[in-house]
Amino acid sequence: MSTPARHPIIEEDLRQIAAADLPWAMLAGKTVLVTGANGFLPAYMVETLLFLNEQRAGPQTQVIGLVRNRARAEARFAAYRGRPDLRLLVQDVCEPVVLAEPVHFIIHAASQASPKYYGRDPVGTLGPNVLGTHHLLSLAAAQHVEALLFFSSGEVYGQVAPERIPTREQDYGWLDPADVRSCYGESKRVGETMCVAWAQQYGVPAKIVRPFHTYGPGMRLDDGRVFADFVADIVQGRDIVLKSDGSAIRAFCYLADATRGFFTVLLRGAAGQAYNIGSPEEISILDLARLLVDSFPEKGLRVVRDAGVRPPGYLQSPVTRNCPDITKARGLGWTPTTAVQAGFIRTVRSFL
Repeated sequence: MSTPARHPIIEEDLRQIAAADLPWAMLAGKTVLVTGANGFLPAYMVETLLFLNEQRAGPQTQVIGLVRNRARAEARFAAYRGRPDLRLLVQDVCEPVVLAEPVHFIIHAASQASPKYYGRDPVGTLGPNVLGTHHLLSLAAAQHVEALLFFSSGEVYGQVAPERIPTREQDYGWLDPADVRSCYGESKRVGETMCVAWAQQYGVPAKIVRPFHTYGPGMRLDDGRVFADFVADIVQGRDIVLKSDGSAIRAFCYLADATRGFFTVLLRGAAGQAYNIGSPEEISILDLARLLVDSFPEKGLRVVRDAGVRPPGYLQSPVTRNCPDITKARGLGWTPTTAVQAGFIRTVRSFL
């Protein structure tokens, strides 16, 4: 059976990420454990590591992808079938991770990030962020890893006062711990505090990224979040149906830009510190819908307003506007470069 080739847009993205001025040599000859490896965000990190191996003549990076579903992971990484530098470890991250070999870097990204899970499976949502983080920090301490990267979220900020938007890493709003939707944001907060505690007490070089809304090739079109719905509509030739007035304002970051940011924090970030990774370019949900329709005029689609219902278990965010202040990440040398229209056009084309 032949191995499928990477999509040309993904190929371009990987080249752009690998061209970043980062100390990639730190990863040569090392083993990297990635949890939730076939998830939307970490999968591009896995692909980047494998792409770097293709470009270097020296020692290879060995990637261990921890996943819960082997078939789904094999489908996600079909272009890398048979590669000796990628191994899948099938288990629940909420159970202790036992490895036969040393691991040098840990990327902990296993998490249910879509709001459609928050009401349907709140226990399964918070588990990887708390129990999984405990197991991985303990492994990091025992293995004396060079760095652990914890995927937190912009959701940790909660409802922020308008004067604190764009939001810096030290500016917080409120989350109601007795609201079931807080299973995600509160558990990410706990995971961050655990990283800081292990860094303080055991010297674990744990670093934290807080991704904001990120989109790009490979995202699940049935994710339930509005921007995924919009891309699915364009790909499948349907009118975009708004289930709100579209006034909420978001800042969307293209996946290749975000991936460069994640690696920047992994390789250059400070232990016990958190960094916003997102785009400062804001757009309303209504304007995003119109932008997508206008970007593909040949499809003849429209934006339609309909106060329909969300998928079962979907709990809508009460936040009407969010946007990251990325000054801290810029200080490490990272900045996003893909404009929202260009990024969404690339995303749609990656599914065609």
